[in-house]
Amino acid sequence: MPRQSVAEQFVDILARAGVRRLYGVVGDSLNPVVDAIRRHSAIDWIQVRHEEAAAFAAGAEAQLTGKLAACAGSCGPGNLHLINGLFDAHRSMAPVLALASHIPSSEIGTTYFQETHPDRLFTECSHYSELISNPRQMPRVLQTAIQHAIGRSGVSVVSLPGDIAAEPAPERAVEHALVTARPSVRPGDTEIDKLARMIDEAGKVTLFCGSGTAGAHAEVMEFAERVKSPVGHALRGKEWIQYDNPYDVGMSGLLGYGAAYEATHECDLLILLGTDFPYNAFLPDDVKIVQVDVRPEHLGRRSQLDLGVWGDVRETLRCLIPRVQRKTDRRFLDRMLKKHADALEGVVKAYTRKVEKHTPIHPEFVASVLDEEAADDAVFTVDTGMCNVWAARYLSPNGRRRVIGSFSHGSMANALPQAIGAQFLDRRRQVVSMSGDGGFAMLMGDFLTLVQYDLPVKIVLFNNSSLGMVELEMLVSGLPSYGTTNRNPDFAAIARAAGAHGVRVEKPKQLRGALRDAFRHNGPALVDVVTDPNALSIPPKISAEMVSGFALSAGKMVLEGGVGRMLQMARSNLRNIPRM
Repeated sequence: MPRQSVAEQFVDILARAGVRRLYGVVGDSLNPVVDAIRRHSAIDWIQVRHEEAAAFAAGAEAQLTGKLAACAGSCGPGNLHLINGLFDAHRSMAPVLALASHIPSSEIGTTYFQETHPDRLFTECSHYSELISNPRQMPRVLQTAIQHAIGRSGVSVVSLPGDIAAEPAPERAVEHALVTARPSVRPGDTEIDKLARMIDEAGKVTLFCGSGTAGAHAEVMEFAERVKSPVGHALRGKEWIQYDNPYDVGMSGLLGYGAAYEATHECDLLILLGTDFPYNAFLPDDVKIVQVDVRPEHLGRRSQLDLGVWGDVRETLRCLIPRVQRKTDRRFLDRMLKKHADALEGVVKAYTRKVEKHTPIHPEFVASVLDEEAADDAVFTVDTGMCNVWAARYLSPNGRRRVIGSFSHGSMANALPQAIGAQFLDRRRQVVSMSGDGGFAMLMGDFLTLVQYDLPVKIVLFNNSSLGMVELEMLVSGLPSYGTTNRNPDFAAIARAAGAHGVRVEKPKQLRGALRDAFRHNGPALVDVVTDPNALSIPPKISAEMVSGFALSAGKMVLEGGVGRMLQMARSNLRNIPRM
């Protein structure tokens, strides 16, 4: 009986680790591995049109399951295309194994055709990146890579020359038991006691929650009730903490809304739970801050801490709750809840009322109707830019829905490929890609992947013919917008030409019916909604520098004959500017 090849052993180990799909684009250096997959019953090869989409798809799958997912790229340019999606997966703490196939081993270091050094190139976006230059390194290098990806929640990269992949695997190779589940981590009693004393001494406590509160909803609610704390969240914490939350005061940051900013700045003690919130300008510098995180390298890197606590949020709160005195004074909590309600009434809902005749369509109205029509267990993938804003403000989490985006890396074009990975997990679950026209066009080729595999992804395209978030950044910086306008085709017609369901929506009264038709369609569908390019997001807290920058930009546009555009923008956002 012939011995296994290195490629066959590679695929076998991935299957043992729970990998069911390998996303990628075929190429000569990958051929031994792809052929091994062809003959393996437990793993499917998923052919995408661009390797960046492969990495995004694997990252989305890993985020939804918490389990290892995998992608691959052929030598040189092929695996280089993976890098942006891998950066996103790594920063999202998604366990992903990337196979970077390599040029023939005898040619490494000779500037051979398509030569790169993937073991070096991927070090910044991985916990582990190593080259297999000898069959005897298998299976230990691959097993080590898997343990790094799972144990440290991020990316591992294995570089494998095609000729090595085709060689016989070593006999009696050492294979250790793969660990595919992470343990719970609780802090020591000393840290718990310190935190309990700080909470008891504080009159006003605020919780600010991130993705690290996944699985800890009940504990956060119990703790908030015990200490009468408002609960705000970052964007990645929204899906885990906003639903069934009587203490919710919204979200802080550039995409934020509600009273989260005030709640974090007017308290005596701010407790950051499982969040690596990157915008320190939105965090206070004159209140005591405690941070709880399972990754110690996150502690204190965004703000100065009075106490850092290393542990899972759920385990930490379970230890903490019995040791904290119950507070009875609700005045701070109730005041923040009132501020939050007023903000929602006056700002967040501003564009969802009396807009049935407004054209171009307000994107807020699109997001609001989408939220109403989508399934209770839908998976939303959200493009970076203005789609992040509309998702953050209008999608309603319920404990069953999931919201995936490039929330930590901030890449364009993430929503469509992430929807591919989400839909392959479960064809019966509704997957909705909230795509901007800029992001969709960037990786539009992988719409054909939906058609090829008949994946029933529904793409809701917010088509404002511009890079809206970049335009806002320019305006706030005092610059007139430039290079932000897209000349777009009829995307719905392109979808139909590709063999999918496609419809273009230009009037608000057409929207609900178009979404329902798309959701009823059995295969892939695209709803191309023409939205108002003048509807821009305004942060919940505006600094003098931001206002002066916006005014300077307006003045420049007026001098250049752009007063009409500024008048339209002012009308579109008049009700969306918070009172200062």
